[in-house]
Amino acid sequence: MNRVTRVKLWVGVSAFLSLLMSVGLWFSGHKEQGAFVGIWVPSILSLGAFILAGWGQRHE
Repeated sequence: MNRVTRVKLWVGVSAFLSLLMSVGLWFSGHKEQGAFVGIWVPSILSLGAFILAGWGQRHE
C-alpha cells in the first residue's frame, strides 16, 4: 500500500469515526458536544486534501 492510499484510508476512517462519535453524542443528549465533534468531519477531510495536494507539487 503506497503513501497516498494510506493517507486516504486514515483520513476517511478518521472522518467516519468522528461522524459516528458526533451522532452518538447527539442522540445521547449531549447535543452541544455532538455539534462540536460534528464540525471536525469537514476539517479532517480538508486537512487530508491539503496534505495530498501538497504531495502533488514538485519543487526541483
